[in-house]
Amino acid sequence: MKLLFGLIFTLSLSMSASARDFKTVTPNASKEAKALLSYLYTISGKQILTGQHNAPLNGSNRLMGLHKQVGEYPAIFGQDFGFSEPGSWDGINFRQNIVDEAIRRHDQGFIITLMWHAVAPIHDEPQTFENSVQAKLTDQQWQELLTPGTHLNERWKSQVDVIAWHLKQLKYAKVPVLWRPYHEMNGFWFWWGKRQGPEGYAKLWRMLFDRLVNFHQLDNLIWVWNANEVKENVPDYKLFYPGHDVVDVLATDVYSGQYNKNNYDQMVALAEGRPIGLGEIGKLPTTDMLNQQPQWAWFMSWRDPDNFFWNDNDSLKQLFNYKKSTGLHELPWVNAPKAVRLHQPILK
Repeated sequence: MKLLFGLIFTLSLSMSASARDFKTVTPNASKEAKALLSYLYTISGKQILTGQHNAPLNGSNRLMGLHKQVGEYPAIFGQDFGFSEPGSWDGINFRQNIVDEAIRRHDQGFIITLMWHAVAPIHDEPQTFENSVQAKLTDQQWQELLTPGTHLNERWKSQVDVIAWHLKQLKYAKVPVLWRPYHEMNGFWFWWGKRQGPEGYAKLWRMLFDRLVNFHQLDNLIWVWNANEVKENVPDYKLFYPGHDVVDVLATDVYSGQYNKNNYDQMVALAEGRPIGLGEIGKLPTTDMLNQQPQWAWFMSWRDPDNFFWNDNDSLKQLFNYKKSTGLHELPWVNAPKAVRLHQPILK
């Protein structure tokens, strides 16, 4: 069944490939990764994929909550590799569960996106969000991190190697991943953030790319460079961009609910024809906004779908019923004539 699904998945995406020439930044990328990136090019400007983040502790519960609200599952299943003590909301003990779940969801047709709130390399896991993910490295520590052979550089490589082991399982299962590490780098709240120039964030990104692609030979990753919306104290995207040779897709996170034109125009200009996405969002975009900003290829809601802190149920339904929105059963490789309207649990 898995082999058959993989064949259908690859062929259906390949047949819908955009006429625009493109290539993955990963040399000799897997056919599944190439096919998924091709699909993103194909839908850009025409459709927007729906997505839902799921925290390490809650597994896939938010998929069910979203189905309860709108009668359909999102096209994109999101998860985080976590950082905190076992059994907590972002517990590192859930990593294998996340990998297993991603494989199951892929087999059902979901697109997989994964991220990593990495603890600072000066610390050992597990850690709290405030003490380590939001830690500050001194300039001296930053330079040591970027210098091959130093103690801090070796600690960082060991960190990355742990995550690589999990990503390799997805490689062997032929699961392509929208991989968006070290996100919101133009913000000031993460240890990897607010460092401009070639010796800043851009070099860290290139180090990670080299470690995962060249050293670990991961060929199933679509590299998503994911910034934060530009606003006060959050500088322009281009100041942190590592280059087209190591980025497949560009994205931004929007929690202000503004979705302003300047942010959109900056992202489109920087992408130069590459797909762009809304990596994390709080308040949902309106259909009017999406009509004015048609290049967004997907959005991923961060919160529980039945938590109306940002949205009411009517706005959620309106977005999922929007003619350009694509849910799970509207993906071309999912064998269903129309979206599911009644709740049917999909947990195995």
